Parts: sequence; structure tokens; C-alpha cells
Amino acid sequence: MFNHIPMICTIFHFIYAIYFMLDMKLKIFLFSCIWLVTAIQAAALRTGAERLDVLLPLIEGKRVSLVVNQTSLCGGAHLLDTLYSRGVKIVQIFAPEHGFRGDADAGATVKNGRDSKTGIPITSLYGKNKKPQPAQLAETDAVVFDIQDVGARFYTYISTLYYVMQACAEQGKEVVVLDRPNPCDYVDGPVLKPAYKSFVGMLPIPVVHGCTVGEMAQMINGEGWLGAGLTCPLTVVSVEGWKHGQPYSLPVKPSPNLPNDQAIALYPSLCPFEGTSVSIGRGTPYPFQVYGSPQMKVFSFRFMPRPTKGSDMNPLHKNTYCYGRDLRGVSAPKGFSLRYVLDAYRHYRSFTDNPEKSFFTRPRWFDLLMGTNQVRLDILKGKTEEEIRAAWQEDLNRYREMRGKYLLYEEE
Repeated sequence: MFNHIPMICTIFHFIYAIYFMLDMKLKIFLFSCIWLVTAIQAAALRTGAERLDVLLPLIEGKRVSLVVNQTSLCGGAHLLDTLYSRGVKIVQIFAPEHGFRGDADAGATVKNGRDSKTGIPITSLYGKNKKPQPAQLAETDAVVFDIQDVGARFYTYISTLYYVMQACAEQGKEVVVLDRPNPCDYVDGPVLKPAYKSFVGMLPIPVVHGCTVGEMAQMINGEGWLGAGLTCPLTVVSVEGWKHGQPYSLPVKPSPNLPNDQAIALYPSLCPFEGTSVSIGRGTPYPFQVYGSPQMKVFSFRFMPRPTKGSDMNPLHKNTYCYGRDLRGVSAPKGFSLRYVLDAYRHYRSFTDNPEKSFFTRPRWFDLLMGTNQVRLDILKGKTEEEIRAAWQEDLNRYREMRGKYLLYEEE
């Protein structure tokens, strides 16, 4: 079945192209065909977590710690419940940013505790304790990492992966990565410079890196990024029935403020606003699908950020109308774009004498997200997006070449 997936994708795009040219009866028929094609694709794909025939022999008889959250599904059940029901000796759950159930605000402290269903202890890997400590791994033989990523460098789950691999390399523990497709599968944006390394950018990779978590784990090992000559004992359980460039819609939102495919697609291009005075819709029903500020009243579209439990209790411009653009119906960039940041900055220049201070309210944070100060400084100089992009092309080309060594999946 898997060999027919490229043909199925071609048929899907052909059907979609002629859809609007037909009468209602044919549209209903074609909609049914599209639904069938989608169902076939979904049935053909198996994530690493769903390949229990491969996973279970790898961890048989071992004491296992899980690095998981709400995206760690095996079919319709959580990976924890699936493995627990099969008698796997799970000794600990490590919880990343947003927590084990994925309901903590961005940046909020994730507390230790116990899973209410199994009683297994939960240890936070967000806050002060981002890296598993030796004592926390003492009773563990293997760590299973299964978290859905969205393909952006500043999405912190790959930073958690890095720290888990480094800790396991230091303590001689195995890591098993259960791979999942990359829903924003492009290679684009500035490559992080060493001076801008932080938890929102641990690795010298571009803003959108074009890797699955499993491929990134191999890259971390292969490029020696763990430091001190360390290599982590690593096994990747790959995805079946997926290729790079093949669309993938997530079955569950990966974090509170990425509620749908549109938000995920826009996330790499809108996240830089977090270093500015422009809201990206935190505290609304459509985070990462709008942007605006109280000052941009030239726009008719407006939204009001409000405290929202499990998303953001203290959003930027709380309880104040923001004016800007609604991106819910637009075609998202295929990769990373500065068009939205440049658009907002251009409007700031029209109504303030000091746009640098009024727009870039957190310049260091903006630079950390970008992995360089070059983008911000070029914006201040009035450069176009094409001129700004030219500065990182050489680094990006080198990354593309290096990336090819670690790919587990064909590229369409």
C-alpha cells in the first residue's frame, strides 16, 4: 500500500484543482473521493509509537522512563496507558513545557507530581530542572521520547530532546525516539549563531529545520553537539508511510496556543512578534493566526486578548483591543517569512518617532528567537525581506547539505 502514496497525493491535488469548476452533484461526489483518499493516507501511516512490534522488544525487561505529553498517542490511547497495560516497567514520566497533559501556559512552571491513573511519578523538565539529573536516571535503563514537534527551532521540545540525550550520554542510558511526521516540513530562516544559544534555540539550525525528531536526534549525535565527545546510545523507531513534503495534520494540538493546522503553519513566521509590542493572539480563540496592537488603529480588524486558563493567563495587551490583520483565511508561507513582522514595523514607523523602542520592546528576546541580531538590525536599517534573507543563505545552504546525512525518509 505504501508504494501507492505518491500516486494518491497526485490524485488528491488533481481533484482539488478541478473541484470549483463542477456542479453541486459532482462536488459532493468529489468531496467523498477526497475523504476516501485522506482516509487511505491516514491508514497507511504508522507513527513510531504505533509500531509496537518494533518498540516492545527494544524495552523488554528494562526499567523505562517516558518523555511524553498529550501528543504521545498510540492509536487512540496514550502511550503511557498502552505500555502500562502491556506490563512494561515504567518507573517515571518526564514532562516538558506545558506539562504531561499539555495544559500549562507557555513559560509556566511545570510541577512534579504523580499520574492519577497509574500512580507513576511525574518529573518536570521545564523551569529550573530542564535536564534530567543523575539521581533521576539512577533507576532507569532506557528513556523513551515520544513528543510531536512542529518543525521550528524555537519550539522547545527539541531543546528537551537535547538535554535528555546529553544526560543519558553522561549516565550511559539508552534513548529510544518514537518518530512522528513534521507538519511544517521546510528548511528556511537564519541559522542560529553560538552567541544566541538558549532554551528557545539550543542547536545551530535554521528557524524551520526540515527534520523529524528522530532525524534531529541523529543529527545531534552525528554532529557532536552533546559536547565533551559524548554520544548518546540511540535508537529511532521510524514512521511508516510518510515522506518529507507529504502533508500531515496533527490529531491533537501540540500545545495550548497551536490549536490547528493554520496556527502551526504560521507559527514560525509569527513567533518573532513575541519580542515586540505586537500581540499574536494569545488569550484569544485564534492564537498564532492574527497579529495586532492597540497602536495600529489603521486596521479595521480587531481582537481583545483575555486571560485564558491553559493558554495564557496574562497575555500581552490584556483586556485591550488590538488592531491588525486576521490570517485565518490566508495561505500560510511555505517555510519562514518576515512579511508580517516587516508589515507591522512599517506601520509603527508611520505613527511613532522612535519605532525601534516602541516596536522592539524585548530586543534580546527577538534576537534569541531569530538566533542572531542580524535580522533585527537589518529591519532597523530599512532593508527588504529579500535583502535580509540574502545574509543567511550561505549558512542555510551548508545546513541543507549537512541535513541530508541524517534523513530517514525520502523527499517528494
